[in-house]
Amino acid sequence: MTEPLDIFRALADATRLRILALVRRMELSVGELAQVLGQSQPRVSRHVKILTDAGLVERRKEGSWVFVALGAPSVVEPLAAALDAWGGGTVDRWAEADLARLQAVRADRTAAAAAWFQTHAGEWDAIRSLHVAESEVEAAMAAVLGEAPVGVLVDIGTGTGRMLELFGGRAAQALGVDRSSEMLRLARAKLHDRANTELRQADLYRLPLGDGEADLAILHHVLHFAEAPELAIGEAARVLGPGGRLLIADFAPHGREELRTRDAHARLGFSDEQVRHWYEAAGLQLARTETLEGGELTVKLWLGRKQGARLKEVKAA
Repeated sequence: MTEPLDIFRALADATRLRILALVRRMELSVGELAQVLGQSQPRVSRHVKILTDAGLVERRKEGSWVFVALGAPSVVEPLAAALDAWGGGTVDRWAEADLARLQAVRADRTAAAAAWFQTHAGEWDAIRSLHVAESEVEAAMAAVLGEAPVGVLVDIGTGTGRMLELFGGRAAQALGVDRSSEMLRLARAKLHDRANTELRQADLYRLPLGDGEADLAILHHVLHFAEAPELAIGEAARVLGPGGRLLIADFAPHGREELRTRDAHARLGFSDEQVRHWYEAAGLQLARTETLEGGELTVKLWLGRKQGARLKEVKAA
């Protein structure tokens, strides 16, 4: 447990107070903090280490970047309440300047995301032209999931964060996981104002959650990239609590072999029986299926539920 003396020692510096105030607003990389603060990255890294040792922030490495997020709520929340109360509504010129530069960082993220999509627009159009419109896939997913609120949502292979954008609002907590630090930077540009949303770099075979911590997991057009789909499903099932749900959106079996080399697809779609077998091996029961035709590739939805709750009947495709 962090000692109060360690906490106050860590905050006995104006720069570290500024860092804490910034990270309370959004998760930032060390480079972005250096940009906002107008200081060198090594200097900012030293300040971040002191805050980390005190339990006030956490450091997460994603590729060559290090992101800084708030520490455990039990440590941060009482201190944040005290700092807000001590502020007394007075205007802090440093805080105003930092906020203005933070807005510039957000603008840079948004511009980077737009440039990435522009560069890859042809590739996205090429793959999407092979199946039903993505808007129809998203509508079908929303219908399958229903409108009930969700406790903890984990989007596995979140990419640019589209599933979190769609379904994160109904969750108490939403976690997006992706192996690509570039994709996560794009997702952050889109989701920076979602207070309930966290993004983490991790492998789909090793999710950063304990057993039974999640209520809903989503694999949206991710499974066909997996070398071991059954292990990915097993790992998703591990983090689900009793009655938790796993929704997979992916392709039915197809013969577009060029997708292996052109788009790095490891698997050319999945049958209902394959998914049913993998679900059952992972302790899930297939509760519903949907088939979305309208192109050369057929999109399938498979909703599984972990044992421990009454299951709905499987809907015929």
